[in-house]
Amino acid sequence: MPASTYLSPEQYLALERGSEEKHEYLDGDIVAMAGATVAHNDIVANLLREVGSFLKGTSCKIRPGDLRVSIPSITSYTYPDATIICGKPELEDDQFDTVKNPSVIFEVMSRSTKQYDSGNKFLYYQRIASLKEYILIDSRKLSVVVYRREADDYWRIETLENIDDRLAIRTIDFQLPLADIYFEVSL
Repeated sequence: MPASTYLSPEQYLALERGSEEKHEYLDGDIVAMAGATVAHNDIVANLLREVGSFLKGTSCKIRPGDLRVSIPSITSYTYPDATIICGKPELEDDQFDTVKNPSVIFEVMSRSTKQYDSGNKFLYYQRIASLKEYILIDSRKLSVVVYRREADDYWRIETLENIDDRLAIRTIDFQLPLADIYFEVSL
């Protein structure tokens, strides 16, 4: 997919749906997604297992990173590493691969994505009205940063860096030990 040529959102979606690689579309800019490390994949697998097991039988579901998220207010599309959607997914169109109503977004950060995930990407995610929590998990060291939308629409930040800490995912009323997030992950 060309990185220097402007594509409309419709052109991006048409090309992306036929592409073997994943690309994010950020207000007209196309960003190729890098491959993931073993640690990154292990963290995502741990999240999907632990949170998915907790959510079994509820109206909330955790989805893996192949589900695209639409940010309509700035015409952008991203691929979070995992997403929790509570209630019925609101779809972008009839293709069933792009949602507009995530409740919780997880990004697993690497050296190359840390600045982007905690900077511009978070600024984009803040514009999603349904988003209540944005959770950044470092794949190189024990560190989880949680951004929570408060009632006044301000975002509160919490940092966890101890293996005995518990990540409170308030949207689903779940306490996830960092030991479970980093289970068998080589840092």
